[in-house]
Amino acid sequence: MTDLSTWGVGACADAVRSGRLSAVALATAALDRIAARNPAIIAVTRTLRDRALAEAAAVDAQLAAGQDPGPLAGVPYGVKDLFDVAGLPTTAGAARLRDAPPATADAEAIVRLRAAGAVLVATLNMDEFAYGFVTDNAHWGITRNPHDPARFAGGSSGGSAAAVAAGMLPFALGSDTNGSIRIPASLCGIYGTKPTHDSLPLAGAYPFVHTLDDIGAFTRSARDLALVDAVLRGDADDAPPLGRPALLGGWFAANLAPDMAAALDRLSARLGRLPVVDLPDVARARSAAFLLTAYEGGRLHRDALAADPLSYDPATRDRLIAGAALPDAIYAQAMAFRSVFAEYVERALADHDVLIAPATFGPAPRIDDPTIPIDGAPQPARANLGLYTQPISFLGLPVVAAPLPVEGLPMGVQLIAAKGRDSALIDYATLLEGRGLIAAKGEGR
Repeated sequence: MTDLSTWGVGACADAVRSGRLSAVALATAALDRIAARNPAIIAVTRTLRDRALAEAAAVDAQLAAGQDPGPLAGVPYGVKDLFDVAGLPTTAGAARLRDAPPATADAEAIVRLRAAGAVLVATLNMDEFAYGFVTDNAHWGITRNPHDPARFAGGSSGGSAAAVAAGMLPFALGSDTNGSIRIPASLCGIYGTKPTHDSLPLAGAYPFVHTLDDIGAFTRSARDLALVDAVLRGDADDAPPLGRPALLGGWFAANLAPDMAAALDRLSARLGRLPVVDLPDVARARSAAFLLTAYEGGRLHRDALAADPLSYDPATRDRLIAGAALPDAIYAQAMAFRSVFAEYVERALADHDVLIAPATFGPAPRIDDPTIPIDGAPQPARANLGLYTQPISFLGLPVVAAPLPVEGLPMGVQLIAAKGRDSALIDYATLLEGRGLIAAKGEGR
């Protein structure tokens, strides 16, 4: 009864609350699963055995005393290695921070999860300083896709996605700036959420691009995503449910792998042949998101780069240095274009509650061929897997990454709604899941 590869968030919490399974037994099972699976996947950077067993024992003690430990009672989880964990250095995936002073308190998201009964078990791998889409970390190693270890898990929250997809943990936290939750969720065949910008607590999460940064969760079902998001959010929108879906075309229909194009067509057909919406200036929006990222990331790291540039992974360092050199006028132009592009998307959302777009071009790229095809030419996956996610991040809209019911390697879509409709969007994903239109892949091998 403790095989985490088949247990979701709700199942774990129900088993603990009913007394069928102790929280300590569940935490121990998670730790054992990590020990068995992680060497081949490299999703986990640190296991927190003492803390996990202590938190789990506290949940069991609450239940023994007749107290309610919360909706996530005893559920084991992990966090991307940019969340503050009291007593540990917050590395943000960087070797240069492995000996940094330890955090004095947990990140706010961890505080909320612990209050709801969840048990923190591990920290999880990521691209250095969250600057990448493949989780190729110079210090910890490459996180491998549980469905095919010869392929990337996606990034920058690849460790979080892989840990859930491999059955090590029922859920995990990540962060999303330009697609860092949506891309690995898609490539690993699970669910993930990028919330309305700044609607979930960022306190205690290492920053990257303040204009775009958000945190969110990974789960193996939409129902579980709703449970975790509700705890992190603390409230929900009470507006009517979402319907009236449409498919994004144009930019979002170009450069797709044949399998992805076919899967989107099947989804459209099963939803009654969706109308197609072509947004103007998507390429410009993606470029603007690139510039915002480079400029703000470069400014954040400028002093440290000047003092000790060799302590950075060269692949990260060079991009940050280039961003730090961008002139203020370029940044201002990128920011100004947000309002223009927002009007285009608002018009689309006035007629359609949910916009559906691919999360990636297709399945995960191979590690020995780290490229994706764009306009007929191979381009680096580390910088370009966000082809379809960056234009959406640019506006801070809520998005649920949802897996498509496909054979073979996983692929997923973005379900996009208007700002503030996060809970309704997850409910819509749950509806599609119930109809079999989206579905998580089975545990990666």
